[in-house]
Amino acid sequence: MNLAFISLAPVVIIAVYIYIRDKYEHEPIGLLILSLLVGALITIPIIYLERFISQFMTSFSSNIGAAAFRAFAVAAFSEEIFKYFGFFLLIWGNKHFNEKFDGIVYAVFISLGFAAVENVLYVTSYGYDVGIVRAITAVPAHALDGVAMGYFFGLAKFYPLKRKTYLCYAFLMPFILHGIYDFILMAEFKFMWFLFIPFILLLWYYGLKLMKTLSEQSVYRNDGIGNQDSNIFGL
Repeated sequence: MNLAFISLAPVVIIAVYIYIRDKYEHEPIGLLILSLLVGALITIPIIYLERFISQFMTSFSSNIGAAAFRAFAVAAFSEEIFKYFGFFLLIWGNKHFNEKFDGIVYAVFISLGFAAVENVLYVTSYGYDVGIVRAITAVPAHALDGVAMGYFFGLAKFYPLKRKTYLCYAFLMPFILHGIYDFILMAEFKFMWFLFIPFILLLWYYGLKLMKTLSEQSVYRNDGIGNQDSNIFGL
């Protein structure tokens, strides 16, 4: 019971926070739950894709090359590509995706569904201490990757002239952030640990900045008058 609580508590806390941050028009609870379920279900194909890609690990002779491959090709690519397609299939054409901030909400919920399953697997395998560490690192990192993905999905939906570019960024940005996070942990160089906390703080800074940006552009704010397009990544 304690392991289940420590596994799922950070997921619930972040989900509630994101729901509250969507302060101008809350999304339907049913669709949010479905987003969580989709995120949980994509764990299955992700496992098989990661196993397939891992077969090519033997081509790397250096530890740093192997770590980069595991971080970016195995973990980041496999997980973010299925989150991306999960969002596209479930949310992109849905009538409730009717403002830019909704992209963040649904992408985070899909990411949290995956993070919940992953966290349960890790905590039941490695114990309470791992659960505590992941509660303040891995689970928020998944959510913040979801913020980056949802931010660009939101721009792609409502700025059709730049749609192809933003759809590319909706995958590339979380892929890069996820890959860097995993590489720092997998490289097994002590000096890399000095980069871990600053990187986590950077993830939080950009994640909160992205949420603030799209929240202020809500079409339901100021009597339906939104702000102009603002891409804080400069892309």
